[in-house]
Amino acid sequence: MPATPHPQRWLIPVLVVVLCLMVGGGLLAREVYREPDSPPLSTLALPSTSARPLAQQPGPATVEETPDAAMHPQHEVVRQLLQNYFDSINARDYDLWKATVTKDRIQSKPKADWLKDYDSTKDGSILVYRIDAVSSQNLLVLVGFTSTQAPEDAPTDLPNAQCVQWKLALPVTQESGHWKVDMVPTYVTPEATAC
Repeated sequence: MPATPHPQRWLIPVLVVVLCLMVGGGLLAREVYREPDSPPLSTLALPSTSARPLAQQPGPATVEETPDAAMHPQHEVVRQLLQNYFDSINARDYDLWKATVTKDRIQSKPKADWLKDYDSTKDGSILVYRIDAVSSQNLLVLVGFTSTQAPEDAPTDLPNAQCVQWKLALPVTQESGHWKVDMVPTYVTPEATAC
């Protein structure tokens, strides 16, 4: 009498095929729905400023944005705010600067101190990398820029540097219905490298 096939023998190949299809489908779904890779912030560089000779630094004074920053609903307001902020520094216009910053920041930087701090500074190659909403009234703006200054006005961490590339997170907040650049917290250290 011939042996009857074991009824569970077909179950193993079917389970293997189903398992392979599930794994393959999962891998395909992961690729389809995966967020696009973005470079880590530490690898972001200012647009080709380091290749410029010192005489051509700091580069254009127009505030530009990455596509990521341009997707934020407040990007144009932030871009114009920062344009005025950097224009005020480049033109030594304390009144324009006061219109771009919070009251706390104004109180911490009287006109004489502000003029002394920015005596020889010129800012350019300004790029907004990212804008993040901290709350409905507060934004965090990741910005990079190049500044030139007299060697004696260089940052203490970069003595005698005539050209510095900066990356920092600027807090922007609503004050009296207008977006303003707020005080940078003391625990936040801007990234500065000599050009």
